[in-house]
Amino acid sequence: MRWVDFKDSMKRFWSDYKHQKSGMIGLVFLILLVGLALAAPVITSPDVPTKWQTGVAWITNPKNAPPSWENYFTKQTKATQAEYTMKNIHVETAVNGSYKVYTLTMTYNMKYDIPPADIVITGLVSNATEPKQNPLVAVQLIRPPEKGVKDNTLPLISEIQLPNNNSVQVGLLDQTRSHILYWLYTNGVIKLPNVPPQMVNPKTINMFIMTNTTLYQLVAAMDPMRVMFGRLTDDNGNILPVEKVIAQPQAFKGTYTLKITITAPKDISLDFTNFKVAFVGRTYGLLGTDQMGRPIALGILWGIRVALAIGISVAVSSVLIGILIGVTSAYLGGWADEAIQRFTEFMMTLPVLPMLILLSLYFGGRVSLKQLVFFLVLFGWMGTSKVARSMALQVKEQTYVEAARALGASTGRVVFKHIVPQLLPYAFASIALSVPGAILSEAGLSFLGLTSNNMITWGQMLNAANQNAATINGYWWQVIPPGLAIAFVGLIFVLIGVSLDTVLNPRLKRA
Repeated sequence: MRWVDFKDSMKRFWSDYKHQKSGMIGLVFLILLVGLALAAPVITSPDVPTKWQTGVAWITNPKNAPPSWENYFTKQTKATQAEYTMKNIHVETAVNGSYKVYTLTMTYNMKYDIPPADIVITGLVSNATEPKQNPLVAVQLIRPPEKGVKDNTLPLISEIQLPNNNSVQVGLLDQTRSHILYWLYTNGVIKLPNVPPQMVNPKTINMFIMTNTTLYQLVAAMDPMRVMFGRLTDDNGNILPVEKVIAQPQAFKGTYTLKITITAPKDISLDFTNFKVAFVGRTYGLLGTDQMGRPIALGILWGIRVALAIGISVAVSSVLIGILIGVTSAYLGGWADEAIQRFTEFMMTLPVLPMLILLSLYFGGRVSLKQLVFFLVLFGWMGTSKVARSMALQVKEQTYVEAARALGASTGRVVFKHIVPQLLPYAFASIALSVPGAILSEAGLSFLGLTSNNMITWGQMLNAANQNAATINGYWWQVIPPGLAIAFVGLIFVLIGVSLDTVLNPRLKRA
């Protein structure tokens, strides 16, 4: 075909295709998906697939948190994620003998009915070579003034070592719980009438609380963060009962100041480049998080790459192989045709999903992307082959094919020059319509946990949600977005495939 003829045919095709509204909608969304897939490393980070496999990378994120926009539909607003870096942290340095002291302060606007789930400190790096040289960290929370409260300064951590790149989850530390209980004691919330005050301190208060069964049961179920950001007094400044403060805390809204003191030997240098303090939210981002704190929106974005790669590569390969086998079978005829058709029918009788599961288990239970594409193509070409054979049988009897053979054209030339081009319209439509099936097959295997962990797929996200009992626990954001993503991509290719079939198949063209 000459270049001029090719350009004319493409212009005619586009002129017909752009009148297909559903096809144009599908094409626009496909371009958008391809753009998002290509831009994923730029929008986020190139190492996201590596981080996705571990929970350490998401230590500052809440676990099983719903999307932030859920606050618009609930009576009680939940704290959203708030992260502080050195850009918005005030730092003061001082020298105390042979030690250098760094004082870091930041303010937090607590405007929610349910406070943060934790406070996480991470990213501090030093050149310490021995454990005793590791910097020591102390944390204080300065609450807004509250009528009737004697002490608004709440020590959370008195002193704890922070090795390189380790994290401190303040709300989970026993030391934090002890300091909170002692703070409640000093403000008159917790009463220990039979214990001399001079004997009570953050280290001993737990021991005395254990002697009171009712108090011990309250403390055992305490959420430190809700008490930390909760009211101690009523509107008149009267101390609330301990049951109200610990078991039924009411949020105390206002501006809080977090003060972190880091002490290190003067000869130890500290690197704050990646230092971060996170007030871990009860909600997170656009689509929430899973049980490891991984953002669902991030998984959906990176899953586009695998979905398109698998869907398109499997569809193209299986359709091309199917057409080649079908045309060859039709052209050769005789015993060769019979042999090819019997083999095709044998392959069609094999149960695809069980075979894929068995092959996945044979290859270690975790098939790679290339292996998965190979397996899906292996079991995906038969239907196309049958249709291609029936079409090729008709084309084979055309006069120009007979003329080519009479002039001595080789088998390859007749097949690829005169028969296969007649099947291309069907091939294009078939490729588009085959993509959803390939994506669903991958999702099925990933949901069963049979694909490699080195890639992020929507099926693996559904598998993680199933392991987390997301449906039973009501974590809808872990189930619905991946499911809708699979359905949406499938719909896009169906719209494109049907429109291609309408444009390229003369029998389906509208007058």
